[in-house]
Amino acid sequence: MLRPAATLARALRPWIGPGLALGALGVALAQNAPPTGIPIYTCIDAQGRLLSSDRPIPECRDRLQRELGPSGTVRRILEPPPSPEERARQEAQQRSQAEAAGRAADELRREQLLLMRYPYPASHQRAREAALQQVQASLQVAQQRLQHLDDEARRLQEEMEFYRKDPSRAPATLKRRLADNAHQRQLQLQYLDDLQRERTRIEERFDAELTTLRRLWAAAAAPPPAAAEPARPSR
Repeated sequence: MLRPAATLARALRPWIGPGLALGALGVALAQNAPPTGIPIYTCIDAQGRLLSSDRPIPECRDRLQRELGPSGTVRRILEPPPSPEERARQEAQQRSQAEAAGRAADELRREQLLLMRYPYPASHQRAREAALQQVQASLQVAQQRLQHLDDEARRLQEEMEFYRKDPSRAPATLKRRLADNAHQRQLQLQYLDDLQRERTRIEERFDAELTTLRRLWAAAAAPPPAAAEPARPSR
């Protein structure tokens, strides 16, 4: 139940000040507290009234409440429930922290797998060379194909020389072969560009892995920290 604590506080405030009035109020409440040790709850409501009760005060559900013990000391402070805006901020912060923890865990697993796959520098270098060798083989085949198309284009152009004065008289099959050759050469050039980009991507990936692996190799090779020497008994 609510008690007329505000009356006592208002009576004391002109004489000892607002800060000491609250302290005096705590002493008064402790003196009037039931002997069973039931806690006392105090708060200042929206109208500025100082309220007290033997249970959490409904009028102060949106503000701080203090739980006093039988001796008048503050046992704990009851925080008001968060507003919708505060709750949204808390949830956003929790999500952000959870996402950061998830990213850190994923990065740790990735590093562990990387170290298991390449326990030594030589194993990583062999993997780099094997990956680049595959791309290089594809580049050689593509360049040979482009050279073949270039040779074919020259032969077709030589045939078109017979119709230089009147290209409209050139056979339709010759025109189609020239158009198809030009299209195939364009596709082959694009394929060569893709292979060059893939080679660059492989180099960059292995360079990034090597930077991480050097740190992991150094940590794995470092001796464990020396155990602290047990204290010798004094004589």
